[in-house]
Amino acid sequence: MIAAFAMRYRLTILTLLAASLTPALSEGRFPHILIILVDDMGYGDLSAYNSSSKIATPHLDKLGREGIRFTDAHAPGPLCHLSRYGLLTGRYPFRANTAAWRRQPSIKEGQITIASLLKNKGYNTAMVGKWHLGFREDGYDKPLSGGPVDVGFNSFFGIRASTDIPPYFYIRGSRAVQQPTNKITANNSDGWSRIQGAFWRAVGIAPDLKLAEVLPRFTDEAISVIKSHSPSDPKPLFLYLAYPAPHTPWLPSREFKGKTGAGMYGEFCSMVDAEVGRVLKALQEQQLESETMVIFTSDNGPVWYDADVTRFGHDSAGGLRGMKADAWEAGHRMPFLIRWPGIVKPESSSSRLICFTDLMATFAELTGTKLPGDGVFDSESFLPALTNPSVGQVPRGPIVMKAGSGAMLIREGKWKLIDQLGSGGFSSPKRVRPTKGGPEGQLYDLSKDPSEKTNLWSEYPELVRSLRKRLKQIAGSSP
Repeated sequence: MIAAFAMRYRLTILTLLAASLTPALSEGRFPHILIILVDDMGYGDLSAYNSSSKIATPHLDKLGREGIRFTDAHAPGPLCHLSRYGLLTGRYPFRANTAAWRRQPSIKEGQITIASLLKNKGYNTAMVGKWHLGFREDGYDKPLSGGPVDVGFNSFFGIRASTDIPPYFYIRGSRAVQQPTNKITANNSDGWSRIQGAFWRAVGIAPDLKLAEVLPRFTDEAISVIKSHSPSDPKPLFLYLAYPAPHTPWLPSREFKGKTGAGMYGEFCSMVDAEVGRVLKALQEQQLESETMVIFTSDNGPVWYDADVTRFGHDSAGGLRGMKADAWEAGHRMPFLIRWPGIVKPESSSSRLICFTDLMATFAELTGTKLPGDGVFDSESFLPALTNPSVGQVPRGPIVMKAGSGAMLIREGKWKLIDQLGSGGFSSPKRVRPTKGGPEGQLYDLSKDPSEKTNLWSEYPELVRSLRKRLKQIAGSSP
C-alpha cells in the first residue's frame, strides 16, 4: 500500500513537473549544463550560507540570488577523490577502489557516468580541471588511458590530481602536454599548519606549468570551450569545470591580497569567485546564459582549524562541526547552488536532502533516459525540487558514506548515525575508544542540533539498532 501511494505521489509530481517546463524543454531541446566544482571550500565561506563570512564572493552570491540554494546537500565522501567519483558515477565511492587512483582508473571501463549519459543524448561533453580519479600510467610519454576521454567526455584539459600532489603537468585528451622533466622543491608557509598556505610537495613539474597560473589557465580553457559552442549548434553543451582551488597551495594573485578578513585562504577564495565570474560572463557573451543550467558546489569541507576561526573570526564551516575528511557535517555538507533561467525561481531555497550521486538520476529524468535496473545506482532525482520546490516531494532515502579514516555514517531524515566515536577524519580526536557502558558511536538529531553537540546514542537504543542495520544493508549491497 505504501509503495503504491509513493508511486501515485511521484506520478503526480512528474505531471506537475512536465507542466512547469518551458516550451523549449517540452519540445525536447535540453539545456546546456555547466557544473563548477571547487576544491576544499567550506559551507560557511559564501555569505549565502554564512552572513558573517569575511570572504568577498560577489559572483557566487549573485549566482545564489539568481537561482536556488540547497541547504542540506552532501558530497558522497569528504575527500577529493571520493567526492568526484560519486558525482560522476552516481555510486557511493566506498563501492569502488578509489584509493588506487595513483596507479589505475577508479571508473571501470564501460561504466556509466553523467558524461556518457549526456553524450548519448546528443550533448557535446567537455571537462576542464582536476581529475583525481586515476589513469593507467606507463610513463608520461605514452597515452594516459582510463581518464575523462575514456568515460564520456569528448575533450579534456587538466591535471591528474591536486596542485600539491606531484608530478605537475597538463594533460590534453589523454596525453601530457609536456612531460614533468623539471624539478620543484617543496614549500610551506610560516604561520600555518603543514597542509595549509602555499604548500606543495617536491618532485617533477612540466616546463610549461606554473602553480600560480593553473587556476586562471583553467578558466581560459573553460571560456574557450564556451566560445567554441555556437548558440545555433543543435547539440547542447555539457561542461564540467573542476577547479583545484581553494585547495592548497593557496596562491592568490596580487589584486586579491589584503582584501579579505580570512588571510591567504580568504584571498584565494575571492580569486576563485572572480574566476567563476569570468566563466559566467563568457556564457552571457556567447548568448548561452538563458539556456544553461549552472550548478556550483565544493567537493568537500575546508582545511580550517578551530585556531583559524579564533585567529580570523571567520568560520569556514558556517557553524557546522569538523572539517575536510570528517564524518561530522563540515566534512561533507556543501554549498550547492543551481541557476536555471525560466525553470528555477530566483532567490529560492530548498532543505531537501540531496547527494552529489543524485546528479545521475536527475540528468536521466531530465533527458528521458532509462537507467539500468534498481540497485545499480545510489541516486535519486531532485528535478522536482528545481521546477516546483513548493510542491511536496517524496523524501530522499538514506545517504551512506565512509569518512576519511574509515568511519561509516548513515543519514536518514533528521537522524544521523556515525558508527564510531571521534571525527573519523582529520579533526582531533579522530577516533575515541568507547568506555564501558558508554556509547559506541554517535547519533544526532540534525533538525535540532546541526552542529552535532549532543550525542543521543544512549537515549534511543531502538533507533540506533535500526539505523545500524540499515547502514549494514546499504553498505553491504553491491550496485
